[in-house]
Amino acid sequence: MIAADGQRLTFSKGDRLRTSGEFRKVFDNGRRLGGRKVRLYVLENGTDRSRLGLAIGKKAGNAVRRNRIRRVLREAFRLNRHILSPGYDIVMVATRGWGEEGLGDVEPEIVRLFQKLCPGSPE
Repeated sequence: MIAADGQRLTFSKGDRLRTSGEFRKVFDNGRRLGGRKVRLYVLENGTDRSRLGLAIGKKAGNAVRRNRIRRVLREAFRLNRHILSPGYDIVMVATRGWGEEGLGDVEPEIVRLFQKLCPGSPE
């Protein structure tokens, strides 16, 4: 899917961190940015695309709740990746305190963290 401004709105396999090695590299060498609901670990990857990994621990709730958190975080990334400069590997970790938050509750925090990571980028 492509938006009116030419922005890619899909989330393909190439946009994901998939192996434990990729996650470990970001956790060990990446920069950490924290918010109330989400913590980001960010590492430059040297490519022309930003990739996302999600880490949702069992303390976040049962499988249904963890999957909802994943869907919300993935959608927030997909809709706001234009704020980032290309070339980052990002791992989003859900922090404690998630209730029934939806995209509208979490998206402003993710936008703020993305802008903090890439100052001067468009909103």
